[in-house]
Amino acid sequence: MPAGAVPGSGGAGQPAPATEPPAEFGTDWHDPLTAALPVSRPATASCELTLAEAQFRDFTPYVGSYVPPTGCGGGVGGGPRWSKVVLRLDGKVKGRQYDRLGHLSLGGVEILRTSTPEPSPDGITWSVEKDVTRYRDTLSRPQPVEMLIGNVVNETYTGVIDVKVTLTFYATEGRNPAPDTPDRVLPLTAPALTTPRNTERLLAEVYATGSGGGCEEYWYLTTPDAAPYSCKAADGPYREVRIVVDGQLAGIAAPFPTVWTGGWSNPFLWYVTPAPRAFDVQPIVYDLTPYAALLNDGRPHRIEVAVAGVPAGQSGWSTPVNLLLWQDEHREVVTGTLTRHEESDPGNSSHWTPGSPTTQHRLDTEGGHRLTVAGRLDTSHGRVTTTVTRAVRNTSVHRWTQDENQDALTATWTDEESVTRGPTTVRTARTYTMDGETTLGAAGRLRTVIALGDRAETVTLRGGHRVDRSWLDDRYTGDASYTANVPREQRHAVGTSSERYQLYGADQGHGCYDRTVATAQGAVTVDRRRC
Repeated sequence: MPAGAVPGSGGAGQPAPATEPPAEFGTDWHDPLTAALPVSRPATASCELTLAEAQFRDFTPYVGSYVPPTGCGGGVGGGPRWSKVVLRLDGKVKGRQYDRLGHLSLGGVEILRTSTPEPSPDGITWSVEKDVTRYRDTLSRPQPVEMLIGNVVNETYTGVIDVKVTLTFYATEGRNPAPDTPDRVLPLTAPALTTPRNTERLLAEVYATGSGGGCEEYWYLTTPDAAPYSCKAADGPYREVRIVVDGQLAGIAAPFPTVWTGGWSNPFLWYVTPAPRAFDVQPIVYDLTPYAALLNDGRPHRIEVAVAGVPAGQSGWSTPVNLLLWQDEHREVVTGTLTRHEESDPGNSSHWTPGSPTTQHRLDTEGGHRLTVAGRLDTSHGRVTTTVTRAVRNTSVHRWTQDENQDALTATWTDEESVTRGPTTVRTARTYTMDGETTLGAAGRLRTVIALGDRAETVTLRGGHRVDRSWLDDRYTGDASYTANVPREQRHAVGTSSERYQLYGADQGHGCYDRTVATAQGAVTVDRRRC
């Protein structure tokens, strides 16, 4: 299970939760941490190597090389076999700096997308951990390494982002065997590629992020051209991430509405507790197995990703793609056919109700889409049919005053998916929520109140009977205010935040993980576990 900042990040020496937080933010605060589930580590022999170590001052990438370790796992034939591989990023920064977006790739395969916290004048440290075992194919061979956290350092923005990234490899042993991982991992570095002809399962993961400082960083707040708002998009705020195979729509998904650590005009909300997924951007995963037969013909095929709703010609989205393939080791060629492709008409409507100098403008948006694809493969273990159905939906209400001194959004995104492969069906229902308001009041006092939600329920059925279930509920709430447009020492900032992360049916804590972290003025006031 991917995790964000390591709980308690900052390591030994972190103070216990404060009973009396300071009256306002000072020049230092608790190092960033989240309530998210940490990555589990097996009790087997392990070894660690440094993948990247750099100080980012500009947009020059770190370039290095990777060589697989020896002595901590391995096997005869098929390359090394590890029970788990854990990536860890340790970072530090001090002074003044914006939040920055970063990525790390190995042989062209992106294995981490992240963003950074904004620092205190005295400096902060933070950590991010991620299970990268699924990239075993990439990790089993020497690879070039590239990492970039684009940054600007000058007399005003003084924060140099100093990071070290390590990989820890855990050997297989007894109750910790090698998990089922893809036989091949292929980065989509060109529009067309050729895949192995015996592919029997195919996933695509897309690290889709709206970012880069423009309006697509806040795509959920954009309005049609007719509405008087500072961020425009002709078709409104509805966005949908689509993957296309040879010109045919093959998958749809709702993008996660990530809030970066400078988001909603109020960094005091996020100094200690970032919004869900901000430090560990999780990829959208599409099951493209119905298209495996088409791709198995040995010819190049075009696989492309587009974000519906982005104004034509406008940049702001990054969508790197990895293909994860499982091969039939007993067949040189796996044949079959695409048997079904049904798509609803995409829906997207935004209705603007004009305001006045004394009343708010209002934009009501509703959009959705549904897609079903199915394909048949004749494998060495029989004929297997895979059916994938996915339905996405977004509703939102955006309210703002003429001068935008009041700006509020209430929005919900749902992404429901069902994948049936042979006798097994996996159903996943995802729901993302955002309910926030920023107000610039008297004497330049800016206040933001916000609640965010990241929820998912996954049920596995076999022969029509439920055999597994997991449930995630990650909720963040925050309320922070400061005096805007004055030097830092005159802001008199105050703010509280709380995150509760619940996961049931996981492989940790006997199927139950429940942690709450709360802060006030940069001090941790609650750190409680219920499981």
